[in-house]
Amino acid sequence: MADEKDDAPESPELHFEPVVTLNPVEIKTLEEEEEEILKLRAKLFRFDNTSEPAEWKERGTGEVKILKHKGTHLIRILMRRDKTLKICANHYISPHMELKPNCGSDRAWVWSTPADFADEESKAELLAIRFANAENAQKFKEKFEESQKSVEETVKKAQNGVSEVKSSEEKSSEVKSSEVKSSEVKSSEEKPSEEKSAEDSQEKSKESEAETLTEKLGDLTVE
Repeated sequence: MADEKDDAPESPELHFEPVVTLNPVEIKTLEEEEEEILKLRAKLFRFDNTSEPAEWKERGTGEVKILKHKGTHLIRILMRRDKTLKICANHYISPHMELKPNCGSDRAWVWSTPADFADEESKAELLAIRFANAENAQKFKEKFEESQKSVEETVKKAQNGVSEVKSSEEKSSEVKSSEVKSSEVKSSEEKPSEEKSAEDSQEKSKESEAETLTEKLGDLTVE
């Protein structure tokens, strides 16, 4: 009897159908058209000069990415916080940025950007980033500087393309103006010949009228 009491009853397999069935939703990160150049874990800081005294404030810990757009070839830095995935850095890399060591550390860098969109509006920021080791910090520096060179080449190509378009437009406008001038010259040359032919026809008609009158005068007899 004791053995029978100790045996636990088998629990039936329960299955509940969901009350509401939701269709899967595709979430876009706006990174679909970009190529990932680098991804590393780091801690980001921003310099707050509005506080008294001004100080460095932690902005978030997470994965920092360097992304290159496949169409425009522009490159940006994007960093999201762990768990919440909230953006804490989002700005383009330009050739004018300068990456400097932070307080002599071999695993931290400082740079400034004129337009960071982490707060969904353009803000000038002084940022600092710290990595777990010097190796990762060096990888970030190399890819950052390579991205600057790539962006500089992209800008030069775009400027050359614009100048070529302008020069071709100027050449076409010159050709059109020369064509207009030549047509005006031709029309001016044709006008005198047309006037001359009109005068010749008038003289011929006058001569024919004079000949007709002469013939008529010759036919007249005096009674």
